[in-house]
Amino acid sequence: MIIQSKKVWIANGFMPAQLEIRDGKIVQIYDHGTKEADEDYGELRIVPGFIDVHTHGAYGFDTNDGDEEGLRNWTRRLPIDEGVTSYQPTTITQSVEVLDNALKNVVKVVESGYEGAEILGIHFEGPYLDQQYKGAQPTEYILDADVEQFKHYQEVAHGLIHYITLAPEHDKDYALTRWCAENGVVVSMGHSAATFEQARLGVANGATSMTHVYNGMTGYGHRALGLVGAAFRFRDVYGEIICDGNHSTLDALNNYFAIKGRDYAVMISDSLRPKGLPQGDYTSGGMKIRVYPDGSAHLVPQGNLAGSTLRMNKGLQVLVEKAQVPFDAALNSCTKNPANLLGVGNRKGRLAVNYDADIVVLEDNYDIHQTYVKGKAVK
Repeated sequence: MIIQSKKVWIANGFMPAQLEIRDGKIVQIYDHGTKEADEDYGELRIVPGFIDVHTHGAYGFDTNDGDEEGLRNWTRRLPIDEGVTSYQPTTITQSVEVLDNALKNVVKVVESGYEGAEILGIHFEGPYLDQQYKGAQPTEYILDADVEQFKHYQEVAHGLIHYITLAPEHDKDYALTRWCAENGVVVSMGHSAATFEQARLGVANGATSMTHVYNGMTGYGHRALGLVGAAFRFRDVYGEIICDGNHSTLDALNNYFAIKGRDYAVMISDSLRPKGLPQGDYTSGGMKIRVYPDGSAHLVPQGNLAGSTLRMNKGLQVLVEKAQVPFDAALNSCTKNPANLLGVGNRKGRLAVNYDADIVVLEDNYDIHQTYVKGKAVK
């Protein structure tokens, strides 16, 4: 199959081109009009498929539910609704029983086969977090980091936990950070009261990312840099950021990308169960939340933010059209950068020969015109 457009994102710019797809891969790239195209998308933008490394749920489903059909429906709809072609279902702090059931459910779906976005592993957010910066995580289940307990979770998950958020100051001697780094699990520092110095030691012991920068962490001061300051200073450490314009102002988003650069910022949705549903009252991780007309989700009755209802294609729009982030940096944050963070940058995140044919065709208003997951048109 050959698809073409006059605006195909190749080598950090748009160009007229054709993509030849076979067996789920891009096998050849030609000048526009070289061969007869099966699909001609005119001047619509063709970009790599989006990757969401931190998302809890949507359409009434939450990863912690452990509901097979809910996970399948979510996975099936992600490419259609927001151009996400691969992602990590993300847990939230809860009891061992709840987390075990959530992990077993992802394993069941992955091992039995599914349709839609590719599941790149599980993001295990908590329970090894800080009480003060817990955000919407339930207090009663937050614990200090425990290597043996995490090994239990990884065994239940059949090795599918590929990413963990933890508070480094509650990881004694950085033992879990080191174990994860040695065993192929990305460590992201977040929901944390860590000082700048503790964050530096976290990186020294194997952490390579930070979770939703600005939110759930120590703020920036010119004498006490905190975890936000560490995100700014450690420019070759990845940093997630929620790009809905609610969790951080548009100017804060612009500042972050200006400081972080085009290769280490990672857009996330941090989406919850209500994404894709009407505003109203819901639950997340056993806690009550309320969704408002602007799409923001807040704890009830506390009122603080609790995840989002952001779609990744609209996050790209926010960055480019409202926060004035350069298009290449904004697009990298939901394609190339998360792919590299997860260690799959050799097959995802770019439109290039021998890469997975994960492709999004964008309308001018950033709506999804068409998505391909490994070369299959998803409708």
